Amino acid sequence: MIGGTALLLTGASRPAAADIAARVADLRALERRAKGRLGAYVLDPVRGVRFGWRENERFAHCSSFKMSLAAMILAKADRREIDPAEVLHWTKADMLGVSPVTEAKIDAGLAVEDLARATLVTSDNTAANVLLRRFGGPVQLTRFWRSIGDDVSRLDRYEPELNQTPPGTELDTTTPAAMAATTAALIHGKTLSRASRAKLKAWMREVRTGRDRIRSGFPTGWDSGDKTGTGIGNTKHTYVDLAFGGPAARTPLIVTAYFEPARLVEPMDPVATAALAEVGRIAAASLSA
Repeated sequence: MIGGTALLLTGASRPAAADIAARVADLRALERRAKGRLGAYVLDPVRGVRFGWRENERFAHCSSFKMSLAAMILAKADRREIDPAEVLHWTKADMLGVSPVTEAKIDAGLAVEDLARATLVTSDNTAANVLLRRFGGPVQLTRFWRSIGDDVSRLDRYEPELNQTPPGTELDTTTPAAMAATTAALIHGKTLSRASRAKLKAWMREVRTGRDRIRSGFPTGWDSGDKTGTGIGNTKHTYVDLAFGGPAARTPLIVTAYFEPARLVEPMDPVATAALAEVGRIAAASLSA
């Protein structure tokens, strides 16, 4: 079986291996129904359960890298390596599409922390490039991933080139398992201070572009947040979502999903986004196993 299953059962109320195998079968069946390539990973830190499908295959980050970029800024501010109040500037020549915050602030500029928030919450492309150029470029974000134990994820280019990985390369890619572990480290671990973890989660809760992806598959009332990515190329489309979610007062699940549909639909494929929502439902169902 391509992708397979990885289990780490260390907590109380552990589900039977057969129950987890059934969830993996659900992911495999979803891929067949949606007609494309699906990569997904679910991590439950409470019970120590991990499972996925094509979880070690590479997919393009698209804009989902912006969650890690915002976290890198928060981590540098925690260590007092940067001043989050520093105001950065850009010009009209720097402007890219999907830049709602920076477009309104060309004359005044924005503080580093405000740019980080814009990068994550509104997926502001210009904000992402301004931050990358100020703080070491794509290589610096890759170093940040390495510093927290992610030896897989890499960023090589800026927006918008990074949305399409050239055939035969691994440029600007990650795997569902690697990014789930990284998201868990940022949301649950000690990479960030308590205040910065809370800020990152608050920003992820504000994201609107993921309301029809993983989070829409979670039960009503769950506390959740996410960061999406969408790459629409001439020969391949990629839909991404990185999410946390769970009942109130419970340490949330971490869920990552990547889907490359066989058919190319523009500007947005409802079948592809529905596939990511179904990953959310499968993840939530694992809690009742």
